[in-house]
Amino acid sequence: QVQLVESGGGLVQPGGSLRLSCAASGSIFSFNAMGWYRQAPGKQRELVATITSTGTTNGADSVKGRFTISRDNTKNTVYLQMNSLKPEDTAVYYCNAHSNATEEEFWGQGTQVTVSS
Repeated sequence: QVQLVESGGGLVQPGGSLRLSCAASGSIFSFNAMGWYRQAPGKQRELVATITSTGTTNGADSVKGRFTISRDNTKNTVYLQMNSLKPEDTAVYYCNAHSNATEEEFWGQGTQVTVSS
């Protein structure tokens, strides 16, 4: 069983930056894609950004130009660099890993990001 542990969340002022980390218990290269999702109170979970095992990235329109997803296979860690944060970015951010081979999906416990002045 794969375990994903998020960290790096916290309170930041609008316009500030945070870097979230998702550390996996195994090699993240074994997953076809990993991603970051977020869920705000009373809202549906939404996709923030994804990255494939080959490094191809995709992001939601709402965060493009501000957020960058990356991965470090040597550290089995996926990152989400968040710049120019807005209050509407406030949410619990979850790390996700997906394997096409097994159709398995794994989730971290989430890390809270609060953007407020």
